[in-house]
Amino acid sequence: MTPDISLSQVPAHARHGSSIGRPLTRREGVLKVTGVARYAADNHPAGMLYAVLAASRIARGRVTCLDVPAAMAHPGVVAVMTPANRPALALDPDAKLHPFMFRLDLLQSDAVRYANQPIAVVIAETLEAATEGAALLAPRYEALPARVGLDAGESFVPPVVGVGHPAEQLVGDVEAGLASAARRVDATYETPAQYHNAMEPHAVVAAWDGDSLSLDMPSQGMAMAQARLAGLLGIAPENIMIRSPFLGGGFGSKGLIAGPQVLGILAARLVGRPVKLVLRREQMYGPVGHRPPTRQRLRIGAGADGTLTALAHHALITTSTFDDFFEPAADASHTLYASPAIATSHTAVRIDTGTPMFMRAPGEATGSIALESAIDEAALACRMDPLAFRLKNYAEVEPISGKPFSSKALRACYAQGADRFGWAGRPLAPRQMRDAAGMLVGWGMGTATFPALMFQAEARAVIRRNGGGVVEIGAHDMGQGAWTALAQIAADAVGLGIEQLEFRSGTSDLPDGGIAGGSAHTATAGMAIHAAGGEAVARLAELAMDDARSPLFGAGNAGVVARDGRLFRRDDESRSESYADILTRAGLAQVEGRGKSGGDPAAQTAYAMHAHGAVFAEVKVDPDLGQLRVTRLVGAFAAGRIINPRMVRSQYYGGMIWGMAFALHEEAVTDRRSGRMLNANLADYHIPVNADVPEMEALLVEEHDPHVNALGIKGVGEIAITGTGGAVANAVWHATGMRARRFPIRIDDLV
Repeated sequence: MTPDISLSQVPAHARHGSSIGRPLTRREGVLKVTGVARYAADNHPAGMLYAVLAASRIARGRVTCLDVPAAMAHPGVVAVMTPANRPALALDPDAKLHPFMFRLDLLQSDAVRYANQPIAVVIAETLEAATEGAALLAPRYEALPARVGLDAGESFVPPVVGVGHPAEQLVGDVEAGLASAARRVDATYETPAQYHNAMEPHAVVAAWDGDSLSLDMPSQGMAMAQARLAGLLGIAPENIMIRSPFLGGGFGSKGLIAGPQVLGILAARLVGRPVKLVLRREQMYGPVGHRPPTRQRLRIGAGADGTLTALAHHALITTSTFDDFFEPAADASHTLYASPAIATSHTAVRIDTGTPMFMRAPGEATGSIALESAIDEAALACRMDPLAFRLKNYAEVEPISGKPFSSKALRACYAQGADRFGWAGRPLAPRQMRDAAGMLVGWGMGTATFPALMFQAEARAVIRRNGGGVVEIGAHDMGQGAWTALAQIAADAVGLGIEQLEFRSGTSDLPDGGIAGGSAHTATAGMAIHAAGGEAVARLAELAMDDARSPLFGAGNAGVVARDGRLFRRDDESRSESYADILTRAGLAQVEGRGKSGGDPAAQTAYAMHAHGAVFAEVKVDPDLGQLRVTRLVGAFAAGRIINPRMVRSQYYGGMIWGMAFALHEEAVTDRRSGRMLNANLADYHIPVNADVPEMEALLVEEHDPHVNALGIKGVGEIAITGTGGAVANAVWHATGMRARRFPIRIDDLV
């Protein structure tokens, strides 16, 4: 009887260990630093034309005139696409077939809904001609007053926030908890709009061949883009080939297909030739999503001993006039601090803006900087050290749900981070420390958290008779090191050295790798690879265990271990056989396995799954001028099993830099009269440069999670933002004694 070989007989601990955990350098690093890596806009198919967007200069109204004849008369201009001649679509771009589908601006009318909305596309033989043609359109408008800012209109309670979360949640009696508190904090914090500024702007190179479409474009979710485009264009998804091997950053903005990319595809259909469309930097401020501004009120009650009695967190947010994305900022208060009463709520205001969208740590980034500032204010009210106050209110179970955590090493993060930073020497009162130059020195901290998510994905693994292997998955590397980390998982999944493995990724004709978002890509794609490799090994083991000539014959009850291109009996490793010998004797060139991931619904229902961390910041402030610098950051993070420590530290560094930028740099400024962005460039939209980045250290705190997934992986991409902004803000207070409640913190807040 043939034994039933399953993944349970090829356990994870037996198949893994040779590649996972090694600090390997990026597999694609040399390609990038030598310029060989080909990004979307680097492609130039034969006969290609250039497309340039004409974008609205008003925020509300309609376009009354476009000088199309003037644009067409310019040498090199081939066509001008407007609402009058835009190729027909199979679906209305304003239709929403499901809640995760967002409305697109695809020249469906002359209406203008926000500044920088695409209003026409000029296609020409050269980029210069297309740019000139777009300028010659000289649009005229019928403008209406722009609705701008958090006070632009009447607020309402959104139906959901984030991805289907309730807008309001409540446990316990918050008002009674506040009334009984010996110490209370009631503070309001404001965060600004922020815009995705990936080094690579959104782009597309589109080529039609009948009803088949070939695309080079950056994407964090090729299968989702393929499906959305198929619906809009009225063609089969398998007729769309997307190539996205490299992304120059995404931060959430490339998770869903963007309107300008679809316009590039329609332009190619209009002219019957390949077309390239690349957004200019200023065009990134509008049609491709952003982080909306918030106004957050935190009310916290605590007993005389510092124990929380109530926590209420309300967030006022903005969204567009024509679509629904609501930043779940107040949800940051669900998971961190034990309180018998917690209330979170959201209200929203519609304004004349492009629709906000997922932007690195959506909700957690905006909510945590307010929460961590308020927690520090509560610690001060209780005359407690901020770390001691957090430990006093440490949550052993998730406060909002009461679920146990699948794992939680936050105490270790606090301890290791504080020890490395030297927190024990911090005076409680502000303005007590100065350096040799007389600068005020402040120390602050913040707690980091981000949910451990998983999405659905598929993968294919092949073990070949020549001793090599192939693993295929349509995954995405936007700079986080996915090519490297996923290849490490793949190598161990099939029991081969990483140098023996061919890893294929980055195109839509490969198995769906899910979406690279929510800090879930390594877990999602990794688990699909893990399952595919396990199935391939199981099939190989079945061949050997059914063959009387094999030293593994009859080993079904004991199971096998896959390592270094061989199968070993688990109960007697002196009995083994190479993959090549097994396949040769069976007369096969290869065996194949396919795998899927999607998380364990039972575990996700039973446990709260989060990564945790603690960030400690040092700032120095000029006491006379108010100029400030972050001079030191130490972060300690626990995120389950670490696949590649080098890549993970890189992600933590990036997150801490972004968190510092949240506190001190980033702010999109809108002209309240016109609704136009005043700083839609990288000169006036401030982000940290090398000179702003302080001394940083990221500690990888050991954590084993048996429930989150079979590999024990949690996400690392976004968590470091969530603790750092609050740590910097709290350090500024400790240096100056002045509490900033509006971000980014400005010099005039401190003088």
